[in-house]
Amino acid sequence: MKLLHVDSSILGPNSVSRQLSAEIVLAERRHHPGLEVFYRDLGADPVGHLSGAHLAAAQGASPDAAPLQQDLASGQAALDEFVSADIIVVGAPMYNFGIPSQLKAWIDRLAIAGKTFRYSEKGAEGLAGGKRVIVASSRGGFYGPQTPIAFLDHQENYLRGIFGFFGISDVTFIRAEGIAMGPEQRAKAIEAARSEIAGLAA
Repeated sequence: MKLLHVDSSILGPNSVSRQLSAEIVLAERRHHPGLEVFYRDLGADPVGHLSGAHLAAAQGASPDAAPLQQDLASGQAALDEFVSADIIVVGAPMYNFGIPSQLKAWIDRLAIAGKTFRYSEKGAEGLAGGKRVIVASSRGGFYGPQTPIAFLDHQENYLRGIFGFFGISDVTFIRAEGIAMGPEQRAKAIEAARSEIAGLAA
């Protein structure tokens, strides 16, 4: 069994999402002895954002420039890692009500027709079903369904939507909310998330 661990925070060791994603991976290792883990740090080693040159290459143009060739190879490697994984653990902080641009760039390399989805006469069909996705979500404020600013959540809604588009219905969020609202709330949020992590294998 293979697990792909992806982090996207730019905060390094101060990142709550990185802390929680690492603890999720440890929990999955305990639950699945012999688990093979691949790690991708999008903060330290981001995948490039898509450009017109990428689209031209996807339509058959020859990528002559060496940097573009390297970038296309990196994007293919990201796709291969995702497709081969049984479990995907994603560290996803909320930045400006959405996900980090580094994480969006990675997802753009996964959204490949014929690989993770396809269009047919019946519409879009996900091709990456059967996987489990666990998202370590961190937020400075509170954006749950019952909050006044729930409409600003373009982080978890987007991730659930795009993975669902890929055919993945098993998506779990381990959430730490209100971490910017003082040390006490930060500690409380992390402890609550840890309790959820402990129950993942239950």
